[in-house]
Amino acid sequence: FFKQKTAYEIGVRLVGSEMCIRDSDQGLAGLSLVNRDLPQPVADQVLIRVRASSVNYRDLMTILDPAPRGIIYPRIPNSDGAGEVVAIGDQVTRFKIGDKVCGTFFQTWIDGSITANDMANALGGTVDGMLAEYRILNQNGLVPMPDNLSFEEASTLPCAALTAWNSIFETGKLTKDSIVLLLGTGGVSIMALQLSKMVGARVIITSSSDAKLERAKQLGAWGLVNYSENPDWESDVLELTSGNGVDHTVEVGGAGTLEKSIAATKVGGSIGLIGVLTGGQINPTAVMRKSIKLQGIYVGNRKMFDDMNQAIVDHSMRPAIDKVVDFENAKDAFSEMRNANHFGKIVIKI
Repeated sequence: FFKQKTAYEIGVRLVGSEMCIRDSDQGLAGLSLVNRDLPQPVADQVLIRVRASSVNYRDLMTILDPAPRGIIYPRIPNSDGAGEVVAIGDQVTRFKIGDKVCGTFFQTWIDGSITANDMANALGGTVDGMLAEYRILNQNGLVPMPDNLSFEEASTLPCAALTAWNSIFETGKLTKDSIVLLLGTGGVSIMALQLSKMVGARVIITSSSDAKLERAKQLGAWGLVNYSENPDWESDVLELTSGNGVDHTVEVGGAGTLEKSIAATKVGGSIGLIGVLTGGQINPTAVMRKSIKLQGIYVGNRKMFDDMNQAIVDHSMRPAIDKVVDFENAKDAFSEMRNANHFGKIVIKI
């Protein structure tokens, strides 16, 4: 499988089959299972028996369009995974055998602001990801799992949940008196809805599906906006907020929706810029005129992860999972992500 320079490993069973893509031009059609010897941890490394790995849009794009991301082959995809510690190196102090853990998206971003070095240590991109039966990670690139969650639920946390947490609490400073706007019903937005409700904030959410809006309402959404029925959906948001706009917007669309998000955000409010789902261009003048804080959000650090996990335990939050597929059918999970019919997260059970 690895004779060609473009061979791209897309997932692994280290004591059986492994998932790989044979050619970067084949996309999902190139995914296949291969084998690898079981690794052993040394020094401060931890061997994890991965039990579940969730799928993010970023994971799909890494498979479909790896060249712009500078992917070096072979590569295991998926930033997110949860499992149990089965072996440790002789310098490991943070974990013991039997501990349940999640990997961190950026393996070296522990606290403070992100650095270029941290950016170069992202699971499933610049380094091998979590779509594997076993993975070795540095002890500093792990956090304890919330003890109220299953492996499948915990596997949804490293990217989507932490991105949402970073946006609404680190940037948006959300409180019970805040109003937050969420775009769509994908992983980040639904996580942001669930996290926002932990502090009692009011949530406005958009979708093109009334059925998905109803599901969001059942999770606690306060304002529902169907952008298919009203392409000028920012006017609906303003009407719901008496013309003032929301305190914080979790912007997952990108340039194609950012102008509307700015219009829907109050003077002096904030926007967490996360997604690149839509094309287009944006005139930044309105950001200046409304004194809006526009912050790029790229997941978060380990301290944020620990803080979020504690809040999840304290509030008995359970992440919304749309579908769980078996490892052997991992292609189906990526196809589901591409079809964009999901509500919440898609998880691969390993």
